[in-house]
This record gives sequence, structure tokens and C-alpha cells, in this order.
Amino acid sequence: MFKKILIANRGEIALRVINTCREMGVKTVAIYSDADEKALHVLSADEAVYLGASEPSQSYLNMDKIIAAAKTTGAEAIHPGYGFLAENSAFVEKCEQQGVVFIGPPAQVIKDLGDKITSRKIMVNSGIPVTPGLTSTEADADIMIVEAEKLGYPVLIKATAGGGGKGIRIVHSSEEMADACAAASREAVNAFGNGEIYLEKFFTKARHIEFQILADKFGNTIHLLERECSIQRRHQKIIEETPSSVLTPALREEMGKAAVTAAKASGYVNAGTVEFLVDENNKFYFLEVNTRLQVEHPVTEMITGVDLVRLQLEIAYGEELTLKQEDISGRGHSIECRIYAEDPEKDFFPSPGTITFLKEPTGPGIRNDCGVYSGFEVPVDYDPILSKLIVHAQTRELAIAKMIKALKSYIVIGVKTPIDFLMDVLQSASFNQGEVYTNFIETHFSDWQPDMSDADLARIAFVVDEMCGNRKAKKLVSAKDEMPTPWQTLGNWRQGL
Repeated sequence: MFKKILIANRGEIALRVINTCREMGVKTVAIYSDADEKALHVLSADEAVYLGASEPSQSYLNMDKIIAAAKTTGAEAIHPGYGFLAENSAFVEKCEQQGVVFIGPPAQVIKDLGDKITSRKIMVNSGIPVTPGLTSTEADADIMIVEAEKLGYPVLIKATAGGGGKGIRIVHSSEEMADACAAASREAVNAFGNGEIYLEKFFTKARHIEFQILADKFGNTIHLLERECSIQRRHQKIIEETPSSVLTPALREEMGKAAVTAAKASGYVNAGTVEFLVDENNKFYFLEVNTRLQVEHPVTEMITGVDLVRLQLEIAYGEELTLKQEDISGRGHSIECRIYAEDPEKDFFPSPGTITFLKEPTGPGIRNDCGVYSGFEVPVDYDPILSKLIVHAQTRELAIAKMIKALKSYIVIGVKTPIDFLMDVLQSASFNQGEVYTNFIETHFSDWQPDMSDADLARIAFVVDEMCGNRKAKKLVSAKDEMPTPWQTLGNWRQGL
């Protein structure tokens, strides 16, 4: 096994990788920018290398600096986490040239699957149903209008190099087409350095369901069941769960086989995710492959008992996958809520600032992958995710109840978070009935406002009181007392009945 790896990322995902490496006896190297000098991943790793200014191009996106850091520290491999360089084929090629192992798929696989047009062609040739739409890029809005009228509105304009909800626009009429194409292309250039776009049919009532895959260098490929990811804002997921309430055993098997076929057809190696759309008639369509570890991977770990990061390292080291498809089964139900520094009252606008107080939920079946602490400055430069709260219970109903309880005990002061919003979603009738679609938030929570009940105010008042130190100990009974007793320092109290 590797003796030392570098983690080319930050925040909670860097901490997630560090934790598994520590269990495996693998040393870790963190990288950081000016904004992250006191970040938790820097404090937790065995070593840390400063890269430069907070701007991503000077730090977390600087390929040469990152590879140089790996070489200087003696790191044999690089784990990219997700985001930044995780799906950058040029970075993988540079790693290969410098003799550093990239913990992920080969460069050509990332290149093929990262291009939406190429990946669609691979799936069509493999007999996997794809979302109706173009199989080539198109810059002419007039041609897009012609194709949209064939498909029927609404349609989706998408960046060919896209991901993470970037470079996407929904178009409802021909009048919107020109502006939508221009806006999607501009955003794609800024996010990916590639402004090419294409068109797909948009399903107004669809589910976003993905399958976790694992593949080694010896041709062994399996899936680790599905994740329901339909609760989204700005085409980005905020609540994920497994299993999906809509999949029958037969549909689960069919989609799982399609995911494995997709992986084999593309020559996939390591961990990845095959994403599908499922329409109202339970017909599924290939959407894309994410060639990396997903943000929502913990729910899969919770129901299968598999450590995906450990398996990533083992596969990258050249070990054969010992798990067989028949070994994979799900136990219970798991839900994940993403905790961002953002304001749900203002269209989930980022809310950077100092976290003045943080209290994480704990308890049986509760996991919080967190990358921040009280006093940490949440920078404006990066994705505002603070943590991922995950619960596991015997049934979906119990998992929902456990998540609501955990969210109620999750206190973050200093920055805005969607905690109250997430609780309202989980308590809604539609969510509890399993009626979740990609337009769920727009349909049910477009004008959401928080309900500041007495209980909410009481919790906040308690925390503020604790922070300000207003609880004063009673004076000593007499001056001769050298050490106060617990009864003297408790303050006002009464015996419980």
C-alpha cells in the first residue's frame, strides 16, 4: 500500500480522505492557500504544503505546484477529492508523466466521459438509453430552436464539459433560446474553459437517480446500489438518500446492469457514479458519468458497510477488487443533508464569514463529515459546503425522524445555513410520501421563509448566553473556603422529580 499520499483538495472531503488514510496507516499531505492557513484539513494532515494566494488558479487548480508538492514530500499518489482537478484529464496526464499515481480513472476515460457528447455516443453504442437530444455540439440558436421543436419544450441547454450544475439553462419557448444559449456558454467558459453547448429534452417531472460503481484494473466491475438525488437547488443536490422509494427490485437490477455496462464500455477504473433520469413512467435514461468520488458517497457507505475511499486507494495501488456483485446488499435507509454556508431566503446565495459557534449533532446512526470549527473563517473563494450530515436507520420513516432530530441539534452561528430549510423539506408531506422530483424545491418551497418559533429563539438565546459567559457562579459561602463545591458553582438549580 502507499506509504504517503497528497490530497489535492480542502474542507470536509480532505478530512474524509485523511480519516481513512489514518486507519490504513497511510501518511497524508495537505495543501492550502492563504484563505485556508488555519483550515481543519491543514491541522489534521501529517504534513501541509502552502501553495499560494486564495484564488484557485494560484492554489487548488495549480497543477504544477500540486505535483511539485507531491514530489517534494515524497507522496506516491494524489487523491483529488471532488471539484477542482478531480475530473481534469490534463492533470491526470501530468501526474502520469511525473510518476505520481492519480487515485481515479485514467486520463482518456475522464476525457471521454467528461465530454457529454462523447459519453452519450458511448452509451448509445452500448445499448443504454440516453436522454433524447443532440449528439453534437451546436452554437447556432436557430438550429437549437428547430431541434427543440422536434423534442417539444421545455428543453435543457447544457455545457458539453459541464458538471455541478454549471452551464445549464432550461428553455420554455423559442423566444428564450438565444439568451439561454449565450448565458450557458458564458458560464461554461468561466467554469470549464470550454463554451461548447448542446441540447437535451427536459423532463418536468423526473427523478435523478445514480448508481455507485467500482472497477479495478483486472476487468472486475460492480455497482453498490443507487442513490436518490432529486432534491436540488440550481441543479445541485442538497438532500440524498438510499434506497430510492421508487425503484422496484426489477428496475434496480436493470439500472444496475446498465451502470456496470456503462463503466465497462468506457474502460472505467476506480470509483465513479453513473447518473440517470427516471421519468413518470419509470423509464430511465443515461445522464452522465461522474469520474470521481461523489459528495453523497456516505449514504452508500452507511447501508453497505463499505469504505469507498479505502477501496479507491487499494484499486489505485493495483490491488484486485475482492467484492463481487452478490456480496453487495443494502441494510436499512440512509439520508444525507448538505450543510452549506448559504442563505435559502436569498436563493441560496453564499454566506461567507466567521463561524462564531458550532455544535455538531451526535448519537447512534449519526455521522457528520465536517471541515470547519468554531472560529473558522468561511472564505468567499470556494464552494461554501461546511459539512455533510448523514443518518442511518432501519426504515425510511425512522431515518427521516433521526435526521430531523439531528438537524434540530445542529447549531451554526455566524453564517447563514439551510438547516431550517432542510428540516421543513424533511417534514413536508410530499417528501414523506416519496414524491420527490428534480423540480421539488421550485414546486413546493419557492417562497420559503423560516419559522422562528419560541423553541428556535430559546436555543439561540441559550447559545448566546453560553458564549457570553453570563452564567455566574455563586459566591463562596465564606472567605475561608479555598475551593468551591459543585453545589456552590451550579447556580440556580432544582431537583428533578
